[in-house]
Amino acid sequence: MVKWLRKSKSAMVILTIIRIWLGYMWTMDGFGKVSAGFSAKGFVGMAIKSPVLTPEKTQAFGWYTSFLKEFVMPHISLFSTMVAWGELFVGLGLIFGTLTTAAAFFGMVMNFCYLMAGTVSVNPMYIFWEIFILVAGFNAGKIGLDRWIIPFLREKVPFLKKSVE
Repeated sequence: MVKWLRKSKSAMVILTIIRIWLGYMWTMDGFGKVSAGFSAKGFVGMAIKSPVLTPEKTQAFGWYTSFLKEFVMPHISLFSTMVAWGELFVGLGLIFGTLTTAAAFFGMVMNFCYLMAGTVSVNPMYIFWEIFILVAGFNAGKIGLDRWIIPFLREKVPFLKKSVE
């Protein structure tokens, strides 16, 4: 299946459809936050006040709750801006097929952060599709700007050169 995702033209087309749909969803969420002056203060506050618990009623992600309390909350305006613009840029990257695997990776990071904060919502579904995009790699962005951007970057940035298989 990995070979099919990475090499197949039919996979490329299917991934493009998934990528554009997922990008649209991320873009709409991000645009709504950017245009409305989003603040993550309430969300982070609830994640600290009511952390995710194990079946034994202990904190499942105590380290993450501490991170939110000690680092994120004192810098909440910075993190609010990063979340809003991050969602928008992940979405645009996926729609246009620009640095597609990076966009999917950072989208997945945000999805896992939301899950560890206690919000299920669409996050598991997004993670599911982002895994396919990550596994497909360059093939997921071939019908997009990655067709030109990735070869350019591989030529200009030495550590990105494609290894001989």
